[in-house]
Amino acid sequence: MTASHPAPGVLSRIFRTEQDGAPNDGHEQVVLCHDRASGLKAIIAIHSTALGPALGGTRFFPYASEEAALEDALNLSRGMSYKNALAGLDLGGGKAVIIGDPAPTSEGGAKNEAMLRAYGRFVQSLRGRYVTACDVGTYVQDMDVVARECDYVTGRSPEQGGAGDSSVLTAYGVFQGMRASAQASWGQPTLRGRRVGIAGVGKVGHYLVGHLVADGATVVITDVSEAAVNRVRAAYPDVEVVADTAALLQARLDVYAPCALGGALDDHTVGALGAAGTAVVCGAANNQLAHPGVEKDLAGRGILYAPDYLVNSGGVIQVADEFESQHKGGYNFDRAKNKATKIFDTTLEIFTRAAADGVPPAVAADRLAEKRMREISALRSVLLPGARQA
Repeated sequence: MTASHPAPGVLSRIFRTEQDGAPNDGHEQVVLCHDRASGLKAIIAIHSTALGPALGGTRFFPYASEEAALEDALNLSRGMSYKNALAGLDLGGGKAVIIGDPAPTSEGGAKNEAMLRAYGRFVQSLRGRYVTACDVGTYVQDMDVVARECDYVTGRSPEQGGAGDSSVLTAYGVFQGMRASAQASWGQPTLRGRRVGIAGVGKVGHYLVGHLVADGATVVITDVSEAAVNRVRAAYPDVEVVADTAALLQARLDVYAPCALGGALDDHTVGALGAAGTAVVCGAANNQLAHPGVEKDLAGRGILYAPDYLVNSGGVIQVADEFESQHKGGYNFDRAKNKATKIFDTTLEIFTRAAADGVPPAVAADRLAEKRMREISALRSVLLPGARQA
């Protein structure tokens, strides 16, 4: 891959070692993938395999620079380690990004069959250290193409023996986290009568609207895509629509749900939420906290934050069930949904731990995930007869 050198700060993040026995930002492996013939430029970041193969989706996005793509891959892969750990999965954390316009080449974009198959061969070359799936800009049909060159793919179409769209259980899990947030804030695990604002109603947000409407919530939405808004309007005519996120933040919400890209919670956003009297933040977007300290600002303003990688783990639970069951009778939706239902209990546990320790929920979640990674990875010191030590 032809690229300018990443900034020293990014390189130091890749090689950073563990501190005090807890996984930090350091990554096990970062792979730069370049196939000139198809135009593929991709980065695969493996943060940790302490719990098992690194599972995480493939994001296809027109990054402003290769350095920005690398930074995103590092952030997202680290988040996957914590997400998979907290979800109780025997999987580590990884993520991949493909640089380019995710529209098909027939529509003026960069995505084509040759590119996806070339990417699949790079994933295959890692021999199971990384397992890929869908993310922003990739879909089940894309995973079917990747799987033509690779054994380590999940999130495929039902026609190919896969689980289909992982957004279904991602939204369900966020709803469970929101119910737990309601229980902690108002004493009842329901959003009935509450005003919930959703920023981003594409893959996950659309399904989340359905859960909230069925539960009796008043739903307010915004999205940069007019098509996404119109799709929600057609299905749920009573949903309110505002022009943009700034208007949503001032819409007198009980719950704010960021469901688009990361970095949604910065100083300005948190200030606006506090001024509007919003009580809960619980959404599907990854890496919502724009910088360290935002979690403390939320807590200081009395806003209950449900950690993103905890509540949005329903999708990874779904694709993990598909991958792990390939040789055990196939994917089972009810089994995966039952696992995702437990996000309610885990969210309540995090809130309880946070209150007991006097820390924000994000800190309590990190501690619990790091504890599991540390304890399970220590099992490698137990020799298995005939097995090579890791």
